[in-house]
Amino acid sequence: MMDEKMVQQNQKIEERMGKIKHKIAVASGKGGVGKSLVSGLIASYLAKSGFKVGLLDADITGPSIPKMFGITELPVQGDDGIVPPATKEGIRVMSLSLVLHDNTSAVIWRGPMIANAVRQFMSDISWGELDYLIVDLPPGTSDAPLTVMQSMNLEGMVVVTSPQQLAFEIVRKAISMSKTMKIRILGLVQNMAYAVCPKCGEKYEIFGKDEGEALAKLAEVPFLGSIPLDHEISKLADNGEIGSYERDYVKEIVDNMLKGIQ
Repeated sequence: MMDEKMVQQNQKIEERMGKIKHKIAVASGKGGVGKSLVSGLIASYLAKSGFKVGLLDADITGPSIPKMFGITELPVQGDDGIVPPATKEGIRVMSLSLVLHDNTSAVIWRGPMIANAVRQFMSDISWGELDYLIVDLPPGTSDAPLTVMQSMNLEGMVVVTSPQQLAFEIVRKAISMSKTMKIRILGLVQNMAYAVCPKCGEKYEIFGKDEGEALAKLAEVPFLGSIPLDHEISKLADNGEIGSYERDYVKEIVDNMLKGIQ
């Protein structure tokens, strides 16, 4: 039986999430495949398309979103909760790294603490009225992803993989979890699909054959598109300017994602 505090928190979550038209999670099941990058690129494209966008970094133990966008401003206490800082593109961002005193220290928390932090992000943050809230989930299928799926009325989920068969097998667990929780899979993104030689233009499939479409078909989910290895991505992310990255394949991925949203 839930105590009164939990009931009040659930009501607050429902109230805040009710002001957001579309809530989309980005998951992988496996770390290191570029889930945070895909979250940032989707949010940036939507913001530059004129939508009001929020980006929730729910990867509690490995937050990277603020660094990619160059956010140094701290959240502030407003009349109706904590007001998250915004990127140059106007994306409202909340991450644990924005409230930690020392970002070099490890966050050594048990599952229930991580889940509670995610719930507080949903209940205490004054997101306001948004068209889209993109939620960057941590890898795996444990407490934090489960909390988001249970507490937030998600529109759907984007799943990120890389070309390695091992990575895809683990990512399929995230797809299976989403289907079990009755969360619609909006599609699969294959990151680090290939590299293009800057001198000759030849395409190299460094991590294995670019089979994103075939993998999506195998998992019975839509294929949204592929992202290559691009040194410009690392450069911009390190400099806090990932919001300025624009490529046709980013547009293709987001446009395909939006086709699955009712």
